[in-house]
Amino acid sequence: MKILPLSLEGVFEVTLDPRRDERGHFMRWYDAESFAKAGLPTQWVQGNESRSTRGVVRGLHFQRPPHAETKLVRAVVGSVHDVFVDVRRGSPTYGRWGAIELSEEKANAVVIPRGFAHGFCTSSDVAVVAYLVDHVYAPGAEGGLLWNDPALAIDWPLAGEAIVSAKDRSWPTLAKLEPVG
Repeated sequence: MKILPLSLEGVFEVTLDPRRDERGHFMRWYDAESFAKAGLPTQWVQGNESRSTRGVVRGLHFQRPPHAETKLVRAVVGSVHDVFVDVRRGSPTYGRWGAIELSEEKANAVVIPRGFAHGFCTSSDVAVVAYLVDHVYAPGAEGGLLWNDPALAIDWPLAGEAIVSAKDRSWPTLAKLEPVG
């Protein structure tokens, strides 16, 4: 397992090491000791999973304090274009976004810290995304950012029209967002 920082402070790619043979593979996608050495959370309280078809955009979601959460996200099946946006009050990178391809083939994951909006676009026919969070979901603390805000200009790899929930189409733009802090 390799843990490497990405372009925005606090975001890390976790490259996994599947052991493959004629039966398939086995791999560890979380290791408390490795995460602790990297200064990352080691106490996950919920595991979640979504299944989406090509062109589905989920996000951009976050939880407000005191229910803010760090996420460990991976594509168990297929691939997704995973996006994270810094919405931390006072952050020098506020409003900047980054992206990473998560895929079954790459056997990778991403750690997204508290104070980041998160979403993804399915880039394979079907994708199953699993993620661990370090805080229990609190509906009243839920927040979001408009996935296609022109000010963000996120480069979503869509071949056609995005499939987006009504809720995700209703989130505010960055200009109207109350920063997380």
